[in-house]
Amino acid sequence: MTSSSSSASPSAPAASPVILYRERQWVPWYWWLMTAFVVAISTATVSLNRGIMWVIVPAILLSAIAAWVLLTWSNTVVQVEQDADGTRWLTVKDAQLPNDVVARSTAVPATARRNALGPQLDPAAFLVTHGWVPEHVMLVLDDPEDPTPYWLIGSTNPEKLLAAFVPEQAAAATRRSN
Repeated sequence: MTSSSSSASPSAPAASPVILYRERQWVPWYWWLMTAFVVAISTATVSLNRGIMWVIVPAILLSAIAAWVLLTWSNTVVQVEQDADGTRWLTVKDAQLPNDVVARSTAVPATARRNALGPQLDPAAFLVTHGWVPEHVMLVLDDPEDPTPYWLIGSTNPEKLLAAFVPEQAAAATRRSN
């Protein structure tokens, strides 16, 4: 009878993935300022020549609605995790992509954003982009089971995202640019 103390038991929980990169894409601070101004003007318009309740109730309601909208727009999280087996996963909203299906990757600067999202856009591409995030990461896929040709993801720091998700490709791109 042999015992193996080094092997993991089937009931043991799997190791949790390690987060290599994480960014949350908040709306810019000045959007909050502009929204507060719109709420104040709207409240003043509704409460003109009326009692104090016509100031308090619209102010609370409009502030709550405005905060909900801005927080909803700011819920995009871009995250790279590494499993115990070494596979790196890019998670954006509810979509996940393993790094082993990425054939090529590149950072798309703000100057190329219009072309990437406009005339050169493939309608089958997977997009996660916001107007306040000017730079993007393009991940060209080589997956015969998936008809999506590439992912175009907005990122506040595309170089760090690429280095975390596809480090070999990011290192090769750095060597080519030097």
